[in-house]
Amino acid sequence: MKPRATLVLFAAVVVSWMPAVYYGFRLWSVRDVEPSGQKEPDPAFHFVLIAQDVNNPYWRVVYRGAADAAAAHGGAVEFLGPVEANMERHIRLIERSVSAGVDGILTQGLDETTFRPVIDKAIERGVPVVTIDTDAPTSKRLAYVGSDNYLAGVQAGRFMAQATGGVARIGVVTGSFEATNMKQRLKGFEDAIRPFSGMRIVAVESSNISRVRAIEKTALLLNRYPEINALFGASALDGTAMAQVVSGRGRRDVFILAFDDLPETIEWMRKGVIAATVVQEPYRMGYDGVELLLRAARNERLESNYYTATRILTAKEVSSRGPASDGADSGGTEATNADATKIGATGAIATDAGAADADG
Repeated sequence: MKPRATLVLFAAVVVSWMPAVYYGFRLWSVRDVEPSGQKEPDPAFHFVLIAQDVNNPYWRVVYRGAADAAAAHGGAVEFLGPVEANMERHIRLIERSVSAGVDGILTQGLDETTFRPVIDKAIERGVPVVTIDTDAPTSKRLAYVGSDNYLAGVQAGRFMAQATGGVARIGVVTGSFEATNMKQRLKGFEDAIRPFSGMRIVAVESSNISRVRAIEKTALLLNRYPEINALFGASALDGTAMAQVVSGRGRRDVFILAFDDLPETIEWMRKGVIAATVVQEPYRMGYDGVELLLRAARNERLESNYYTATRILTAKEVSSRGPASDGADSGGTEATNADATKIGATGAIATDAGAADADG
């Protein structure tokens, strides 16, 4: 009995080990063989787009353009930025992207004095930088792609003067008192209305690129200055905030001129609350920005400025066109510069807690 029990026990052990032996052999036999089609090739390049506020819909459109351009060339664009406008965090993201060895950077030059050193440092360390949306012209950046913000402000001022008959008491909400593009838009607006003696800016407030703050500042303007009968929102979220406040108060006597054609802006225009908006080309900015970085990598000569178009889109135009035309990437047809140059991703979206060792 004992020899038979031993045999049975041995057989059981052998049977229990058979699957492990079989699959172990299978694993050993394919250990150096890549499954066909399982591994995606590494991207041809890794750029980063660093935005003022990654939650802003406008910047999502810029990123979409950059991502599409990168994908067309087999590369990748990573989307980074603070979750709320913050220059210090923005600069740290540029520094960390340079340290991470990215192949190129698209970024705003929000305040030239503050951003010039970090842009110059990136260039000196061999990382090409193209400014987008907001320029830092005295830095060593390779080129700028985006709106002529001063001229966009002029367009806004001229349109408001024409639409109001040259008589208005104006409240302005701007995205930032420090950002160069915002200062240029306001300067252009002021210069455009100056010849009209009946046009006067009553007060200017900053929203810090925040919808909540834009609502607060609009309410403050209307409460403090009841004579205001026109509002100009100089950044994408300001106009929709103005519309919300004015509509909530049941006022139909306030002329609102917004900036950018976000879907919410278009909806307020359909309702007749926003009279018009200054339309930019954020998708093209992102797309052309990537193309410029690739041209720089091929040692091609770049111009200093590549201006994208801006135009005034009126509520009347919106009401006459189909909903398929709506969207922040529709762009414009009236160029800000007759010589504006046409240059023509898979990418990961990350906040300032994300990749490229981004801010935590």
